[in-house]
Amino acid sequence: MADNNEWEKDRSGANNNQEDIEVALADDAEGVDDRRDIQELIEELTAEEQGEYRTGLRVMPLIPLRGLAVFPYMVLHFDIGREKSVSALEKAMVRDQIVFLAVQKDAETDLPTKEDLYEVGCVVKIKQMLKLPGDSIRVLVEGVSRGVIDEIVQEIPFFKVIVRQIDETDYDALPSGIEALMRTVLDNFESYIEVSGKLPQDMFASVASIEQPGRLADVITTHLDVRIESKQRVLEAFDPEERLNILNEILSKEIEILKIEQDIKEKVHSKINKSQKEYYLREQLRTIQEELGEDEQIGDEIKNWLDELEKLNVSEKIHKKIEKEIKRLSKIQPSSAEGGVIRTYVEWVFQLPWNKYSAGGIDIKGACDILDEDHYGLEKVKERIIEYLSVMELVETMKAPIICLVGPPGVGKTSIAKSIARAVGREFVRMSLGGVRDEAEIRGHRRTYIGAIPGRVINGMKEAGSMDPVFLFDEVDKIGADFRGDPASALLEVLDPEQNKEFTDHYLEFPFDLSKVLFITTANTLDTIPRPLLDRMEVIEVPGYTEEEKVQIAERYLVPKQMKEHGIQDEKIRMSEGAIRDIINYYTRESGVRGLEREIAGVFRKAARRVVEDRSEKKKTNISVRGGNIEKYLGKKRFRYDVIEAEQLVGTTTGLAWTIVGGTTLSIETTRIPGTGQLALTGQLGDVMKESARAGVSYIRSIADRLGIRKDFYKTDDMHIHIPEGATPKDGPSAGVTMCTAMISCLTGIPARQDVAMTGEITLRGTILPVGGIREKVLAAHRAGIRKVLLPKQNERDIDDIPLTVRRKMEFVLIGHADDALRHVLARMPKKRAAAGTGKAAAKKMAARQ
Repeated sequence: MADNNEWEKDRSGANNNQEDIEVALADDAEGVDDRRDIQELIEELTAEEQGEYRTGLRVMPLIPLRGLAVFPYMVLHFDIGREKSVSALEKAMVRDQIVFLAVQKDAETDLPTKEDLYEVGCVVKIKQMLKLPGDSIRVLVEGVSRGVIDEIVQEIPFFKVIVRQIDETDYDALPSGIEALMRTVLDNFESYIEVSGKLPQDMFASVASIEQPGRLADVITTHLDVRIESKQRVLEAFDPEERLNILNEILSKEIEILKIEQDIKEKVHSKINKSQKEYYLREQLRTIQEELGEDEQIGDEIKNWLDELEKLNVSEKIHKKIEKEIKRLSKIQPSSAEGGVIRTYVEWVFQLPWNKYSAGGIDIKGACDILDEDHYGLEKVKERIIEYLSVMELVETMKAPIICLVGPPGVGKTSIAKSIARAVGREFVRMSLGGVRDEAEIRGHRRTYIGAIPGRVINGMKEAGSMDPVFLFDEVDKIGADFRGDPASALLEVLDPEQNKEFTDHYLEFPFDLSKVLFITTANTLDTIPRPLLDRMEVIEVPGYTEEEKVQIAERYLVPKQMKEHGIQDEKIRMSEGAIRDIINYYTRESGVRGLEREIAGVFRKAARRVVEDRSEKKKTNISVRGGNIEKYLGKKRFRYDVIEAEQLVGTTTGLAWTIVGGTTLSIETTRIPGTGQLALTGQLGDVMKESARAGVSYIRSIADRLGIRKDFYKTDDMHIHIPEGATPKDGPSAGVTMCTAMISCLTGIPARQDVAMTGEITLRGTILPVGGIREKVLAAHRAGIRKVLLPKQNERDIDDIPLTVRRKMEFVLIGHADDALRHVLARMPKKRAAAGTGKAAAKKMAARQ
């Protein structure tokens, strides 16, 4: 090609920048990474000088391709629409119309990275571009040469890469081995054209005239209907002989597959002819049966369906729809594919619980007894549920509420939903939404799809057998979305009392009444639930259990249950309260009791083994599991029971945090280092937490004189704030007052009490704002042995939510300003720094204070 010849000019025409590039390359070989320098030097070259550069290194934009491989000498057009690809195209048009095309490994990746691209691609020249409707562009390009990505130097706003161009090997006289290989490839290509029937016969003549082996392999590969991975193998073969061998292998395999496909098509064609013959004979047989009156079975079935339809109390629109489908079935061959689809549809319709409701009303006292029987504690949760049930009993026409139970894992959200169903005497249906990404899971598939069925909502109604079951959507916060639709959006119609009276499944194609269904959803957090969906639900928080509640649950429910499941309820085995407390404190870290039940099961597994061994030796079993011997059953203690000592440390304070599995304590450490006023924040902190720390620094600067801190501390000292357990992400504003207090302790040198925990957001004026999760945070402080907690004044109302047994052991201090926290945490209050020029006496006095 003419353009390709221009790229291979002699190196002598390059300017001095090219010599600098070679020096950078030499340094690179000695271990010095000068890739950025190479890029900058190459960028300074003109387009013509870049083409003259003999090392083949060249900086150019990159466009990722999906399902398309481009070869040298190939002229083709393709459409691009992704923003990064359009930007790369515009950059190339402004410069020299040269761009690098690389194939994506996965065509479904919308935002590819370096790992998603093949390193070997094609350098092309843009010949023409045409803007199409919809912000896409059609580009006509001509392949120039192969290229290898040396380095990706830019990814935003488009890919920019350093490419090493690969020159094609041309032969003046072909070696006999390569010539023989070319003939073999041409023979196979001719066979491929004949077997596939997709390429014109005259194409072989044009391809056979190519004399160079590398170009022959490239041209043939472009015309093959093979997977992109196979074409990429040919593209990555730089040696012409190797390229021909790979192509020959691909052609041989494709010819074999095409011959097998041809055989299959011939067999299918013969079967179709046979099916047509059978259809003709069956039609004759059906006519004979009708004449003899023997075709009564199908007619009776259709008659029964029509009679059953008349008994259904449905709207006229639904009645006509079902009647139309039944009559269609009577007019077509029952054994046909369409007949099977219609039959399945009609059967589904009559299996739905039309106008069937649960008998009887709601026994409020009985509901209370059932909830108390199934769950210990959770008094506020039970109270709100009973309130809902009471209103439903008084107002028969009330639309059922959508209840969302939110709480940590293992606190009994799913079992509460089952208890509600038992309390109201309704059927219970559960649907797990964790990982659901297909909208059809909710709305069903249209009948145009093979094997279509209704969605899981309608399927659940069929299983319930009534129009008013308790329907649980479990893990609603873990619902996903992809190219198949957004299930959360489909749930909007299901969970909206104003819309679910006429919920339309894609399979049924008529509205179905869900307004009498008591929908319950569960979630671990509200943050990931879409706002429109959350707006349709009544949120009930299911808090974590205290240690006392866990002990009661274990003694009343978990221990008897596990003894029964392990078949040792009649043996003399006793688990003491001390053993249960040790399991809670040293073997589990959770807000619920799922892990506690698992550990208790582990104890009884070992006890079961002891029982079996004693029976084989005809011994009596007498096992006592106590706190002193619990390690015998569960091994070494896995967790440390953090009882914080009443010590005082400079620059270290104790904070409180909320996590998805409950509350926890945070030890915030601060130190000062001579520097330039930098603030370092470590421990995998989120953006909000970092902003809280900066707000604390600004507040300290504003009152430095009053605290006895040098005004220029932010210029002469670096501050480093670290929160241990760096592998755990932390975020939120509630540690603001804790970090501020730790920094003041560090800057003043006054020790801080470690047995006082605090929480609250701090402003630039030192005001303490309210935060959430007070119950869980206080329970965490109680577990850690802390008995004094500082809370924002506006969180006073949340103290009532803390269990009474915990409140009696704790001292709560309400703070409205950072100064209030300093009084309770620091060993002494900071004193105002002496003003300059007050004399030697003042200086000595100040030194004595410090």
